[in-house]
Amino acid sequence: MTENEKMTHLNQKGEANMVNITSKKMSDRTAVAIGIVEMKKETLDLLKNNAFEKGDVLSVARVAGIMASKQTPNLIPLCHPLDITQAAIDFDLNEEENLLKIMATIKTHGKTGVEMEALTAVSIASLTVYDMCKSIDKGMKIKINLFSKKGGKSGDIHFNK
Repeated sequence: MTENEKMTHLNQKGEANMVNITSKKMSDRTAVAIGIVEMKKETLDLLKNNAFEKGDVLSVARVAGIMASKQTPNLIPLCHPLDITQAAIDFDLNEEENLLKIMATIKTHGKTGVEMEALTAVSIASLTVYDMCKSIDKGMKIKINLFSKKGGKSGDIHFNK
C-alpha cells in the first residue's frame, strides 16, 4: 500500500479516528453520486404520472435526500461536519429500461470533500422512493455509486461505474 492509499481513518495503532484536516487548504468542492432504482414498468408509469396514494414520490425523495446530506456526520461516525453550500437532487426516468436515475450534487467550500454527503443523499432519496413505492413493487433494486468529485488535493475525478 502506497502513502496515498493508506487508511486515513486509522491511527498508528490501527484505531479508528477522525482525520486531522487542520492543515488542508480550503477549496471549492463538488461531489456527484448516482442512484439507480430498477422497477416494474407499472411502478415507473405511476411515478411518471404522480399517481401514488402516498403523494408526490419524487418531491418527497428530493427533500429527503437534501435533508440526509446535512445529517451525514450524524450517521457516519468519522465524517466531519461540513458547511454545505448546495444540495441538489435530480431525477431521470428511463422508460425503455424501467429505471429511475437519481443524481445528488453536493457542494461546499472547505477543507474536505463532500463525497459521503452525496452518497448519503442519493442513498436516502433512493430508499424514500423504495418506501413510497413498495406497496406496488417489492422487487425494486437499488444501485448507488460515486460519479464524480471536484476540488481538493486530488483534483477532478470521474468514475466509470
